[in-house]
Amino acid sequence: MSESSNKIEHDSDVDEAEMPFMAHLLELRQRILYAVLGVLLLFFPVYLILGNSLYEFMAAPLLAAAPGEMIATDVAAPFFAPLKLAFFAALCLGMPVVLHQAWAFVAPGLYLKEKRLALPLLVSSVTLFYLGMAFAYFLVFPLVFAFFAGTTPEGVAFMPDISSYLNFVLKLFLAFGLAFEIPIATSLLVWTGFSTAESLASKRPYVVVGCFVVGMLLTPPDIISQVMLALPTWGLFELGIFVARFIKPAEQPAESE
Repeated sequence: MSESSNKIEHDSDVDEAEMPFMAHLLELRQRILYAVLGVLLLFFPVYLILGNSLYEFMAAPLLAAAPGEMIATDVAAPFFAPLKLAFFAALCLGMPVVLHQAWAFVAPGLYLKEKRLALPLLVSSVTLFYLGMAFAYFLVFPLVFAFFAGTTPEGVAFMPDISSYLNFVLKLFLAFGLAFEIPIATSLLVWTGFSTAESLASKRPYVVVGCFVVGMLLTPPDIISQVMLALPTWGLFELGIFVARFIKPAEQPAESE
């Protein structure tokens, strides 16, 4: 049987396979439970084995820029801060499991052409999110913390609170991780037919201004971190336009009479 025949047969099966609404809800609940279970199974070894070592790794860029000690202003902070970080790490490590469950839920309703594009997009989105966090940790954090340490007034001890520091770095991780998803967003806009590569390119001046505005809102009030977020965001937008030029909009299935 030819590839074209296989595609027609597969898409025909998708059109004919209909599940009741309650069955969809039960399937969704099962997939969510599997995803949560996968993250929890990773959380316990991450917290029990790594624990405080993981927080020390996270605090390394700050302590390298400003050698000294951090403080805990809340009695329970020494317990909850590593716990929160361990959960975040387990969620990041378990993202392939979460996406696998999401894929298992939506894949039966996708046409063959959609499956061939959706799976690479899922893998690419996770990879780009990890790259965004790595970019923040290895390039942005050292510059930002060196800036803060250098602007500390005379007579003031630079000793950040561990809970505040964790919230700060997680916010930056999220900002840079999401910023690195821009090529995926532009590809989806073109694939779904909401826009074209040419239309996105024509909006470049607005996007450049928007990148710096977002960088100002999502990063600390220093020019270094703002530029470090805005410039990669702009570059990733250009990459997304380049990739989008090779993507054809998905064909909408004809409605049955």
